[in-house]
Amino acid sequence: MIIEDLCIGYFISRPNRFTVKFKSKTNNIELAHLHDPGRLKELLIENTPLLVKFVPTYKKTGRKTKYDIIGVKYNEEWLLLNSSFHNRLVQELIENKKIKELEDFHVHKPEYTYGNSRLDFLLKNCSNKDMFLEVKGCTLVINKIAKFPDAPTTRGKKHVDELIKIRKENLLSTIIILILQNSAETFTPNYETDPEFSLSLEQAYHNDVKILPVHIVTKFENNCLKLSYDKILPITFIEK
Repeated sequence: MIIEDLCIGYFISRPNRFTVKFKSKTNNIELAHLHDPGRLKELLIENTPLLVKFVPTYKKTGRKTKYDIIGVKYNEEWLLLNSSFHNRLVQELIENKKIKELEDFHVHKPEYTYGNSRLDFLLKNCSNKDMFLEVKGCTLVINKIAKFPDAPTTRGKKHVDELIKIRKENLLSTIIILILQNSAETFTPNYETDPEFSLSLEQAYHNDVKILPVHIVTKFENNCLKLSYDKILPITFIEK
């Protein structure tokens, strides 16, 4: 995936969960929409470089902000900081057969409702067999270990529990966790931040829900952010 026409700004503050105040290269103070509900406290630090994208339709659509936050620089690397691209990226990877574990499947329907949850995708293979897929994005990496979530997520736990239920009904279910920092080498649930979600994810793994920590390599050049599939990272759970 390539996200084009980006410019660099510098983080000033986060007035609310979905708004960022930043300084442009011309020293103008602007507001941008942040499409990521995470805490991001290790990323959004004063004067940190950001990638922002101008939204030319902001007046027509009645938006209060004329920019979107796309990425952030951390440890000399750029990473995607906009969850609206997560599903688009995963769909592109599936359609291009980049994820070996899903190469027999195609996207049949996005945002599919099953039970009490709306899941990100319903996939089908050539035999018309269903697979239910949920996507999460992970930006938190500590000592090369990717951890999700960075804030408690009751909604995320609900999705995992729904996928466990689906698997127990002898249907296929999968969770993709997009690992969005280049430095990550392994993945573990964030037990300290959200023990309930983490235990549900562990339960899902032991109930044969496929969990795929998909490592994405990110590169910024020529005002474009390029996101490429790398590999599936190993998963570590806390030993009891």
